[in-house]
Order: sequence, then C-alpha cells, then structure tokens
Amino acid sequence: MTACVRLPPSMGSHDIERELDAERLRQFTRKLLTDLRAIERMLEGGAIESGVRRIGAEQELFLVNQRWGAANNNLEILADLADDDHFTTELGRFNLEFNLDPMMWGGNCLSRMEGQLVTLLDRVREAAGKHGTSVVMTGILPTLEKADLTLDNMTPKPRYFALNEAMTRLRGGAYIFHLKGQDELKLSHDSVMLEACNTSFQVHFQTGPEEFARLYNIAQAVAAPVLAAATNSPLLFGKRLWRETRIALFQQSVDTRATGATSHLREQSPRVRFGRGWVDESVMEIFQEDVSRFRVLLAADVEEDPFHVLAKGGVPTLQALRLFNGTIYRWNRPCYGISEGKPHLRIENRVLPAGPSIVDEVANAAFWLGLMSAVYEQHRDIRQVLQFDQVKENFVAAARLGLGAHLWWVGHKDVPARELLLEELIPLARHGLELGNLDSADIDRYLGVLAERVEAGKSGSQWLLDSYTASRDQGTRAERLASLVAATVSRQRDGAPVHEWPLAAIEETGGGPAHYLQVGQFMTTDLFTVNADELVDLAASMMDWRKIRHVPVEDAQHQLVGLVTHRTILRLVARDPGALGGKSVPVSQIMERNLITCAPNTSTLEAINLMRLHKVGCLPVVDHGKLVGIVTERDFMNVAGQLLEAVMQGRAAEVRPRPGEYAREGTDD
Repeated sequence: MTACVRLPPSMGSHDIERELDAERLRQFTRKLLTDLRAIERMLEGGAIESGVRRIGAEQELFLVNQRWGAANNNLEILADLADDDHFTTELGRFNLEFNLDPMMWGGNCLSRMEGQLVTLLDRVREAAGKHGTSVVMTGILPTLEKADLTLDNMTPKPRYFALNEAMTRLRGGAYIFHLKGQDELKLSHDSVMLEACNTSFQVHFQTGPEEFARLYNIAQAVAAPVLAAATNSPLLFGKRLWRETRIALFQQSVDTRATGATSHLREQSPRVRFGRGWVDESVMEIFQEDVSRFRVLLAADVEEDPFHVLAKGGVPTLQALRLFNGTIYRWNRPCYGISEGKPHLRIENRVLPAGPSIVDEVANAAFWLGLMSAVYEQHRDIRQVLQFDQVKENFVAAARLGLGAHLWWVGHKDVPARELLLEELIPLARHGLELGNLDSADIDRYLGVLAERVEAGKSGSQWLLDSYTASRDQGTRAERLASLVAATVSRQRDGAPVHEWPLAAIEETGGGPAHYLQVGQFMTTDLFTVNADELVDLAASMMDWRKIRHVPVEDAQHQLVGLVTHRTILRLVARDPGALGGKSVPVSQIMERNLITCAPNTSTLEAINLMRLHKVGCLPVVDHGKLVGIVTERDFMNVAGQLLEAVMQGRAAEVRPRPGEYAREGTDD
C-alpha cells in the first residue's frame, strides 16, 4: 500500500516542470483521461483486488530548534535517514513525514501499528538530535510565526515550487485567511506555505470496489464524531481559534478559487473539501467529478500506456491519475495503489491531526476503523438514515468545538458529542473491532484510552488551551507558546495519553536569553493607538489612564503613520497651556512622523543599538508597514535587570521577562 500523496517511483520531482505550458498541459490531460478509462475498465473487469482488508498510516511531524521554534533542516535530517525509504519530505523545511508498512486487518494490527510508529519516531529523534533538533507531533505548531512561512523555508524540490506557482496563478491574488474562535485572526499571505502549518496522522483503509461507495459514505458520516474526540490544533500565531483550526486553515491555505467583485455569484469548489453529496455506486464518481471541477496543477512525463500493460496481463501504475489525485485534498480521499502485485482501492482519512501521543493516535485510528466496520454491518445504506447536509454540518461543528459540539446521528437530533461518543459510538466501535477479530487486549487498550479522554474532556486541544490559560500571567507570549512545545516534546517521549498529561509549565522552556533574542519574542502586542485626526486630549488621557509614554498613530489600514510621546504632549502644553481641555488640536499637528522602527525578527541587540543611535525611548514594531507591536526602554531594562539578577544568583535558566511592560511603563522619562 503506497502512500497516496507520494509520487510513484518513476515520477521523481525532477520530472515535474515548474512552468506548465499549454501543450504540456494537454499531453498530461490526455494521459489523465486515459488512466480514468483504464481504471474504469479494471473495475468493470473485476481486476481490482476484493475481499482483502489492509490498513496503513502516514505520520507528519514538525521539527523544532532549541528555542522550540521551527527548525528548517529536514533535508539534513533525511540525509541521515537515506537508507530507509519510510521517510520523506513535506512542503516546509520544518516538516517531515514517514509512512508505515501496510498491515492485514485483524489480530494485533493496532499494537503493531503502534510498535512501528514508536520505532520510526525513535529513528527520527535520533537523527534529528544530531542536528540539535527535536521532533513534535501536533496538528499546528504553537510557536510557528508568519516569518517561518516564506518561500525560503519551502523544501527545495520542484514539485513544491510548481504547486505554489500553479495555485497562486489560479487564485490571482494573495491567500486570505480569516477565522474566529475565542480570538480572531485575519491575515494575507503570498504563497501556499500556510499549508505547511498543518500536520496530520493519515489512516488508510483498503476496500473492495463493490463495497467502496458504502464504505466511503460511512467514512463521511463518522468523520465528525471521530474528529470531535481527536482535536489537537487550537492555536495559530498565538490566537485561540477552532478546536481543530487545521481544518479551516488547510482549506483556506490551498484555496485556488479566484477572488473578485463577482466571485460570490458563481459556485466554485475548494480543492480542500468535504464533498457535495453521497457517492451512489462507484469510486469513478469521485475521480470524474474531481477531473471535471479542478484544473491540472502538476504535470510529468508519463510513458506508461495502461491499456498496453493490461493487455500483457500486468498492473498499470496509473501515474497521471495518482499525481492529479494528490493535488485534490478531500478529507476522505479515494486512492488507487498496488500491494503485493495487485491493484486496490483504499480510503485515506485525512481528518486526524498529528499527536498528541502515539497511543492517542492509534486510539483515534481504532475508533475510526471500528466505526467503519460496525456501521457497515449495521446499516445497509447510511444515506437512508442520515442526510448529507447534516453530516457536513457535523464536520464543521466538530472542527469548531471539538467535544463541545452537538451532532446529528442516526436516531438523534442535536446530541452533545461527549454523550453520543460515550453512550453509543465508542461501544459501536468496539463491536466493529470485534467483527474484525482484533485482539481483545488491543481493543481494551485503545478504546479505553479514547473513552477516558472523552470522559475527562481532555483532548489535545483542551490540554493546549488549559496550559496556555494557566500561564497567562507568566513570561512573554512567545515563552508561553514555547512552553507548550517543550512540554509536548517531553510528554510524547514519556508515552502517556494526553488525558494523563500535567499542564505545561513555563519552566519547561529552559529559560535564559533564548526567549528574547528577537524583538517579536517580548514586544507588547496589546496596543493603545489613535488616528491622526483624533483629539490630542484623547492621546494624553490614554497616557494618563494606562501609565504609558508612547501612543502610536495608525490609519484605517493599521499602517503606522506617527507617534505621540509624553515629550510631545509636554512641549504642546508648554507652548500653549490651553491646548488640552480647550482647543481642538488634532493628533496630526503634534505627532512625530520620521519614525525609527524595527521588525518582529529584529535582534534584541540591534534594537538596543537603534534606540541608542537615534536617542529614542521606544521602537514601534512593523510588519510590511502595519503596526504589530512596540518595545520600550523599560522592556529592555526589565530584560537586563532579570538577566543580571539571575546571573548574580547563579540561576540564569530562571530568567522570566514579565509580559506587558509597555502597559506599565510609568509616566516619567
């Protein structure tokens, strides 16, 4: 069972052209249509393997440096693993993937899955450790920054650059991301690299062609309750969003639908999709729909004639179809593959996030596989007892709220997810695993882990949020996020399931200067600002109320245009004692316009030197002209003071910069 997202061996990345000209597009499209006719012929002739059930999985990972941020060295680590073809690249240089061997369904297949996960993960850890790097399984890395998502950090392989260029060309503009949860995040980005924020644990389930439609519909029906129990991606750029933010982020990060004034008038399908309806009879319905709706993004030289291969009694690889299918990101994706010389179909579950622990991942897989088996036995046609719109609504609700969602299910309307899982679906999954003749010890172990997690309400996403909240009065935001990663790495090594994890502690980052090497690690982001047309009295009042000495001035697009300081207010009053509380003086009349600024990735030493050189008391922090934070002399004094205190007491590892110094900087120069 080959991984669906990997290129066939004869289609190495060097065969993929970055510029897809019209003639090459037509040639590849012809090969794609030929492959579709060939697989249809194989289905009609009974050439696809039936009566055999296999499972498999793909594990995606993040690589992190000693500061618990993204480490862009996957190629160096993979070079040390070159003797093992289980390992491969992913889009970001801070990502890595390995693929499990296919396993026959039944017996101890789940514990064997866990055993191989442990073995391969240990290999990655050992190789990464030689490069000062740690490995973490998590849906979205909490410490990722937008600065990590540049094309410089894309894995340097033609396939990825070709994919980015094709998607960006189709979209015709920036990638826009907007999501609301407990917090709200709006951002635009110039490449497909936002996709690299997501890692998953993808589980494969082989089906016979005659049962594919039924099983695929069941996979759609159970996606939401499985996801509700498995969420592990609640944070992105420090914002608390959906319980599984990965779902929304992935769809928006590779959305090739054009934007514009009339785009709302036309129905367009995103390449990341749940689907538009049930499958009626055959996998061909999905393949044909995808080819009809989505343009070819990647092309390669395909020499194979599948009908010639079939005529000689061989098994075609269907290279064009597999390459195209790898650019369509259905949450349940149909895959064609070859195992032990026989062609087969399988369903790839892309719903599950990576982590929190290996045993949690296998528990999630056991739940999904058990439900697939049991619902197949229980319902001749799931379409008769659930509406597709209800199933799709369930999926969004589970991604948004996790175990707090309310779901539709057979015989139920708007039932709490925890109640549905504990009282009906986990017992149903147990029955499904028993139908597959799985070892009772494995069933007890993995479904027991899942039931305890659901009972306690302690999913991976809840652990991350609870840990983040518990540290809200400690350290900087960057250090709090780093503590989540450090604690995750530590607990994953211990191997316990997430519902047994103690909350992350700020001390787990290791402390020391590493957490404020750059301005973005300790700048204040909760800012008080004014507009250039507003009253100076407002700026003066804000300084008094908030005990601050600097008020940035920004326009409606959050572009920094000036700065009001305590000194400018004093000069105004000295020059015109009636200016405050009497005359209508706009901020624009007194604000400083020629500003010294820095970027979030400016080194702390460089920022200090800027302030010394230009004799300024603060540095507004801007990203592409937009105001994102501010650092002041008091922030640097706090850092220096704590460092000095720690060094004097011989405990440099305990340095903890206090958050929000800008908001408590006092009113004296």
